[in-house]
Amino acid sequence: MLAFIPTPTSSKIGIGPFTIHFYALCIITGIVIAIWLGDRRYRASGGGENVVADVALAAVPAGIIGGRIYHLVTSPDAYFGAGGHPMDAFKIWNGGLGIWGAIALGTYVAWWRFNKLKQSGREGLLTFAIFADAIAPGVLFAQATGRFGNWFNGELFGRPTTLPWGLKIPIDLRPVGYEQFATFHPTFLYESLWCVGVAIIIVRQGHRFVPGQSFTFYIGAYCVGRFFFEMLRIDTAHIIMGLRVNVWVSVLIAGASVILFIRQGRNWRKTQSGSL
Repeated sequence: MLAFIPTPTSSKIGIGPFTIHFYALCIITGIVIAIWLGDRRYRASGGGENVVADVALAAVPAGIIGGRIYHLVTSPDAYFGAGGHPMDAFKIWNGGLGIWGAIALGTYVAWWRFNKLKQSGREGLLTFAIFADAIAPGVLFAQATGRFGNWFNGELFGRPTTLPWGLKIPIDLRPVGYEQFATFHPTFLYESLWCVGVAIIIVRQGHRFVPGQSFTFYIGAYCVGRFFFEMLRIDTAHIIMGLRVNVWVSVLIAGASVILFIRQGRNWRKTQSGSL
């Protein structure tokens, strides 16, 4: 007997006058995990308490804004195209956060905030490279948790499959042309497991890396997995030379990460040899 994964029948719950969307709850849970683990790792590296939380006050909102902007830029038709609904651009609880935009703007604002704290004379500040390495696994666990929000929304699944772990999708959520298929690849689960695996590698093997390389490894390794997950997805996306935009983005960022990872190692060895 096949044990397919069911799609939740509801993506929200009402408590009195309030509505809690499970997508948002997954994102918030991921943020809490990232801050908690990042703080533990940063303090274990010799950093001060609450530095991660203080940086997160600025970086987290920036990451959400960056992720939404990326989604709107790469998928504008549903909001600004014919028959689109511009006001839906603000409804992030319905899904639609591009990880590339979240990482880019979130990292920049984290760097900016970290340096502002350093300039103010805040104690317990190490280098930003060490800070970034400390938060990398937590961010991966946050991404893994956040992907379950797509499960609750019944979105971003892959091609049809009859594998035992296939995801059952209600007919009203199936893309046009796929109405006759009932089960699809659970790409949300694939990506979540991949993120957890990369996080575990960093936690266990990060001591072998030089400062900054754990964060670079996170970016590069995530891109490798995302490349394959994007190849499975069938939701609407812009195509360039036969491939989805996010496939190209994954390739470019993965390549840049490999180059940066190598350069970080070389620069570190030069610095260490120069200090002898």
